[in-house]
Amino acid sequence: MLPGAVPWPADAAAHYRAAGYWRGETFGALLRSVASRHAGRTAVVGGDRRWTYAELDRRADRAAAGLRALGLGPRDRVVVQLPNVAEFAEIVFGLLRLGAIPVFALPAHRRAEIGHFLDHAEAAAYVIPDRHAGFDHRVLAREVKARNVIVVGNAEEFVPYAEVPAEPVDLPDPDPSDVALMQLSGGTTGTPKLIPRTHDDYLYSCRASAEICGLTPDSAYLCALPAAHNFPLSSPGVLGALTAGAKVVFAPLPSPDVAFPLIERERVTITGLVPPLALVWLAAASATRHDLSSLEILQVGGAKFAAEAAARVGPVLGCEVQQVFGMAEGLVNYTRPGDPEDVRVATQGRPISPDDEVRVVDDDDRDVPPGTVGHLLTRGPYTIRGYYRSPEHNARAFTTDGYYRTGDLVRRTPDGNLVVEGRAKDQINRGGEKIAAEEVENHLLAHPAVHDAAVVAVPDPVLGERTCAFLVPAGDPPTLAAVRAFLRGRGLADYKIPDRVVPVAAFPSTGVGKTSRRDLRAALLAGLTTR
Repeated sequence: MLPGAVPWPADAAAHYRAAGYWRGETFGALLRSVASRHAGRTAVVGGDRRWTYAELDRRADRAAAGLRALGLGPRDRVVVQLPNVAEFAEIVFGLLRLGAIPVFALPAHRRAEIGHFLDHAEAAAYVIPDRHAGFDHRVLAREVKARNVIVVGNAEEFVPYAEVPAEPVDLPDPDPSDVALMQLSGGTTGTPKLIPRTHDDYLYSCRASAEICGLTPDSAYLCALPAAHNFPLSSPGVLGALTAGAKVVFAPLPSPDVAFPLIERERVTITGLVPPLALVWLAAASATRHDLSSLEILQVGGAKFAAEAAARVGPVLGCEVQQVFGMAEGLVNYTRPGDPEDVRVATQGRPISPDDEVRVVDDDDRDVPPGTVGHLLTRGPYTIRGYYRSPEHNARAFTTDGYYRTGDLVRRTPDGNLVVEGRAKDQINRGGEKIAAEEVENHLLAHPAVHDAAVVAVPDPVLGERTCAFLVPAGDPPTLAAVRAFLRGRGLADYKIPDRVVPVAAFPSTGVGKTSRRDLRAALLAGLTTR
């Protein structure tokens, strides 16, 4: 196991292998196996690129050889920040086949996040596009002083990816129980945590997700959300579709004007969206002239989807809604195709695995009666036992017997489905993007005109939550425009920048004279909602 990653206990690992969840297979070997069975079938469509499984397999071999020639090797961490392009699949599988470890960053991340990922992972390389959505990632690479920068597109002084692939060489298969990749937490602390996922556990999650969603070689998955996100990557996502021999279609944008023509042209059968985008699609569907009849399943995840909106998916889009509730740390819940309508529209589903252990507990970790709202704890064959190189945080985030404290408030229905009721952690879920209040507060406190700051979630009918920053000014209060410009200047991703700024004279204190950040946020939010 990679140093700094927390392994599963030996008895649990032995059980997961004996149960057939962990098959001792790597992602590189999986692609080879699928390509041998479906060589001529289309694997990836992205822009003007259209690759069969045989071509994707060869490209992964050539990418692995070229990356090795650049000096990368097994267990080297590589921050990958690519949009939805065909090269995403080629490069990721090249890294996985080499035994290097992709660290998945989102296209929206900026200097604050990327600098942290590079430092914390001790990254050996950084893979970027030249430009995406009007932003020049080469400028960002210079700002963070990344080493071994590989660029898809015009590389300028960096390494052009077009010149990286080389003639394949024999490479040893990585250990399936070792770390394959790292996802990012949406946690509550000032710096996102790295989530180490092994070949064994992540492949099981992808494979089982594909089975639950009924994927076959005749299926076509539209990757509309950023591919690096855990949801569109593995639930079942890009990787789950490829385990099934299905076609993956990369959408450069998730908007209906881009996605609907792709659904029609590629006969897409399944895709996944966050709730705000699902609402946009529902609004656009009635006016579209594109044929969406191939679409069988619309997955909605990342945040709770209102039952009223979920009930409209079938009548408006002509497909079945599937609610998905999960986390990059592991546990994923699905409503199943064929579930009764009340389950599909009003719950967030049930876990993938029979060995997913789920507890709903009170503040003292005591199990609550069925139907009672409590804190969600979980452990299982694809839920990590610890973040990468974060022993102090792990002591808080995991129980002594290995349950992960998800920070979600849920209740369990009599048939085992979960209903998400909110968050216990100081985290904002803005349209599926998780924002740590403490991280934004730390940046705000660096502003010369800010004496103190508290960031809270404000309910929003479209995004679910928006961000409001309460500021105790040090002099004249800064305007919203000034705050936004300051935070962008510090390299904070745009989705983390507050939607609203409210100056206050002072923050209230608790009854015992201490400042409890959670109580403070609750008091400030209560004051806001009564204005």
